[in-house]
Amino acid sequence: MTNTIADIETSDMILVTGSNTTENHPVLSTFVKRAKLKGKKLYVIDPRKIKLAEYADKWLRPHPGTDIAWINGLMHIIIKDDLHNTSFISERCENFEALKETVKKYTPEYVEGITGIKAADLAEVAHAFAKAPAAAILYCMGITQHTCGTDNVKSLANLSLLCGHLGKPGGGVNPLRGQNNVQGACDMGGLPNVFTAYQPVNNDEARARLENAWDITGLSPTPGLPVTEMIQKAHDGEMKSLYIIGENPLVSDPDLNHARKSIGNLDFLVVQDIFFTETAQMADVVLPSFCFAEKNGTFSNTERRVQRVRKAVEAPGESRQDWEILCDIATRMGYRMSYSGAEDIFREIAAVTPSYRGITWERIDKKGIHWPCPDENHEGTPILHTKQFTRGKGMFHAIEHQPPAELPDAQYPYILTTGRVLYHYHTGTMTMKTKGLNTLSPECFVEISSKDAQKIGVDDGAMVDVSSRRGKITAKLQVSSKAVDGTVFIPFHFAKAAANMLTNAKLDPTAKIPEFKVCAIKIEPATA
Repeated sequence: MTNTIADIETSDMILVTGSNTTENHPVLSTFVKRAKLKGKKLYVIDPRKIKLAEYADKWLRPHPGTDIAWINGLMHIIIKDDLHNTSFISERCENFEALKETVKKYTPEYVEGITGIKAADLAEVAHAFAKAPAAAILYCMGITQHTCGTDNVKSLANLSLLCGHLGKPGGGVNPLRGQNNVQGACDMGGLPNVFTAYQPVNNDEARARLENAWDITGLSPTPGLPVTEMIQKAHDGEMKSLYIIGENPLVSDPDLNHARKSIGNLDFLVVQDIFFTETAQMADVVLPSFCFAEKNGTFSNTERRVQRVRKAVEAPGESRQDWEILCDIATRMGYRMSYSGAEDIFREIAAVTPSYRGITWERIDKKGIHWPCPDENHEGTPILHTKQFTRGKGMFHAIEHQPPAELPDAQYPYILTTGRVLYHYHTGTMTMKTKGLNTLSPECFVEISSKDAQKIGVDDGAMVDVSSRRGKITAKLQVSSKAVDGTVFIPFHFAKAAANMLTNAKLDPTAKIPEFKVCAIKIEPATA
């Protein structure tokens, strides 16, 4: 996030897209709802009529996978009606003319033909966003989990730059991270092409600094593989062993039949986790680790705030802290790693991570600090890009609409989109161990509009077979006002009817994220 969670309440206009905020980020959604109660404008653009749409000034429903088109449409209107922030663009941005030329053809009528969004509704949002003193964009995986996910994000950045809504309170482009330390894992280099603080592995200076800090030589300049490519290489026999920590790909990966076959093709699989997951059941070695409440450390949350986390309970059985397990393995492999505890590790993190350099254990004892924090006299950075962007000037990207990798046809006439429900997280590794949550959300369901249910000839609560070109599941039909004709929603948490049996493994060429949010399916009354 470029801005903070609390900052949302200071926005004059909030645009939420690709985020079922009340169910996936329920605490954060209260800030959005409070802003609305204070008279601020709220627009929701989403293929489902999510709960937050009830609070919105308007809900716009695009066809799934058409985000670039409607964002370009907003920019077309803003430029045509001379509502763009010319001083911000001239002083702080570049490549505007290329963007202007690209969005020229995205008239409201043209965009309506692609997205289904009414031309008048598009114009209303464009004017509200451009005229607001400060407007914030909130987005989540409904934007990123597409074959054009990276371009979707760039398009939202274009929109914010166009109106000068970056670098000030109440504005910003704000991705909502999924779990309590997803941001922290990325900050620590949990990506295949960077060290901590997003220092590229092919940067000679960064490698030299880290080699000096760790007293080693020969750090590889070659980026590693994203998980989606690892699975394919396991399938092809090019990857022989895999070490999985805190992840359950046999429920969360796309095209699960392919994923299971790929993992089964490995010579050696290690799984380190807090519960015996579906993936752990296939492992040669399982290493039991501590959960968040059993250890000390830090979390870096969705607003870049680094916070202390403190041990609350003792860990069970023979489980160990993740860092202790990794240090022991590294030592046995020939590189001695040893720390006295979490504080010692954090001291090293600050030493090798430029954006964390001024954050100390003592400074975050009571209250967290937003990175970047370059030295101990710095108070942290709640709002990014106040004076300039990381690269200097903000870059407009001229981006054309591109359709999803798979669209409905006569054989598979419906669009499937996947996501979460309020009561479960990800593959249910933790939440499905809780009786109360399982009572509230006990099984998978197929959310569909009443018109589509009538067309198929099935009633609410009936069991149906849902098939794609990759697999089939059986689940209970749920007729819902959230659903719109032609689009079906299935939560991906439930291993017994895993939505990812159906999803498409086609990847975004840059981020290598699968297209979880759009694939073609058919629905029939259950045969068994």
